[in-house]
Amino acid sequence: MKIRIKGNSLRYRLTKTDVENFDRDGYLEERTNFGSQTFKYALQRSATDFLTADFNGNTIIMHMPVTMAIEWTSTDRVGYENNNSPMYLLVEKDFKCLDNVAEDQSDNYPNPLSLKLQH
Repeated sequence: MKIRIKGNSLRYRLTKTDVENFDRDGYLEERTNFGSQTFKYALQRSATDFLTADFNGNTIIMHMPVTMAIEWTSTDRVGYENNNSPMYLLVEKDFKCLDNVAEDQSDNYPNPLSLKLQH
């Protein structure tokens, strides 16, 4: 799972394995160690009506409604967003980049635009 924060925008991108683990467990967490402190960010299936996020104890948790999580993990739906709050939230499946990057993308979803480029 990757995180992108810019201003009041928070975006999570999940690989195939991330989505499978989230579907199975209802929770997914990543950690980044900064010496004596650890920053964590997580996605949690929750009894909410829309995407929400909290920040407590060096941890960001994005909450995804159960019905949304079920649809997202079991269909081709790319993602969900909430742009009706002070913070814009987005969770989506991570596609392979169309250009060459050094990052391992073997577990990413096929980019739908790559099919258009082949024709």
